[in-house]
Amino acid sequence: MMKVYLDHAATTPLDKRVLKAMTPCLTSVYGNPASLHFAGREALRALDAARDRVAELLGAEPSEVYFTSSGSEADNWAMKCAARAVRRRTGRDKIVLSALEHHAVLGSASFLAEEGFRVCRVLPGQDGICTPAAFAREIGQDTALVCLMTANNEVGTVQPVREVAAAAHAAGALFFTDAVQAAGYMDIGKSALQADMVSLSAHKFYGPKGVGALYVKRGTPLCPLIHGGEQERGLRGGTSFPAGAVGLAAALSYAVEEREENNARIRDVRDCFLDMLFNETDGVSLNGDLLRRIPSNANVSFAGVDGGMLLHRLDLAGIAVSSGSACMSGSTEPSHVLTAMGLPADRVRGAVRFSFGRDNTREQAEYAVRTLQRLVSELRGE
Repeated sequence: MMKVYLDHAATTPLDKRVLKAMTPCLTSVYGNPASLHFAGREALRALDAARDRVAELLGAEPSEVYFTSSGSEADNWAMKCAARAVRRRTGRDKIVLSALEHHAVLGSASFLAEEGFRVCRVLPGQDGICTPAAFAREIGQDTALVCLMTANNEVGTVQPVREVAAAAHAAGALFFTDAVQAAGYMDIGKSALQADMVSLSAHKFYGPKGVGALYVKRGTPLCPLIHGGEQERGLRGGTSFPAGAVGLAAALSYAVEEREENNARIRDVRDCFLDMLFNETDGVSLNGDLLRRIPSNANVSFAGVDGGMLLHRLDLAGIAVSSGSACMSGSTEPSHVLTAMGLPADRVRGAVRFSFGRDNTREQAEYAVRTLQRLVSELRGE
């Protein structure tokens, strides 16, 4: 039985070149970067070099890059601490964000609502894209923070980040974008997104799990989320993870340097999959705009089929896919993204996310389609 991994939106395999770059910090460079002795200084040099490289790739200054344990931590930090800092300075208490956001952002917004912030969620169209006009209608002089992810983790749609950032800044609000899903496929640099804060996570672009980063534009008000130490220039307590930082920097370097080639390869296999599936299978619908999406994503609904059951059958057939965000894999709730897009309940129920990577082949795509056709027919009782 062929095994095919089509869940790269959940995580990507670790690049062997990244592991090689990390190895010294996992073995011989073992000091704590906060220690003042020779072992600590050696670890600090590795950490600083990684920060310098990430800053260079983002077109930022090293002082604007903070390492975190994950994209979710970076999201929580940006949301909770920036909003609080702005309210203390200005009294602004409104947060405007898309209904498409990752649960780390939505959960942070709900938490802030309990602290008295007013939260407004902007709905996307049925194409899975929020319009700048929809955001502009909600942004005002009382807005502290505006949030719109760069690319959606479930349907892959690319959002009009620059335009919404401009609307936020025109009203004097901060703008934050979760670029976790976009980092491996798009330019998420300072000038490209025009954001005050950008989050990313290494394991989404062939780096290690357990490390992320938050870009914070100089002058952006921010307070600590994790207290208890002077790490990350006094804004994030906790022992630094040099190996993770080195891995993130190496993975981001390869992602940027090889982006055009990888995107073309991934898009070719994904489109092969979609062409075969739609040409030879009845009752299938693509969720989200066909063109304005990252090249890895194909979120498809199968009429008359339960997506969770299909996912289970695909797993038994050696094909790894997802029904949505990996962070909510144990949830029985329907996808908040597809629901926000206004799709019918049966289409939401029948959705499966296929996310392709640079090592997938056309042969694997064909195997996945043939397997899908058999399983969908069985589940429909045909």
